[in-house]
Amino acid sequence: MLVHTPVHASWLNQVEIYFSVVQRKVVAPNDFTTLTQVGDRLRAFEDRYNATAQPFQWKFTTSDLDDLLARLDRHTTDHQEESSARPTA
Repeated sequence: MLVHTPVHASWLNQVEIYFSVVQRKVVAPNDFTTLTQVGDRLRAFEDRYNATAQPFQWKFTTSDLDDLLARLDRHTTDHQEESSARPTA
């Protein structure tokens, strides 16, 4: 199995995503009567996945990250100003 990850992504996160897909699409039915059936289904899924997989198109850019961080900073600053402007009882 080949996994393409962006430089800033954790490879472990990508592995967890893959196994989540395997859990939901392969193992979750729980209708296996033997371990051989589980192995056969996993191999069939791997073959199909490898034949059809495409690199993930990341849409969250560094500019998007900068914008998000700026919004979070503004939000935090606004709430700090509001809490300091409130009269204390």
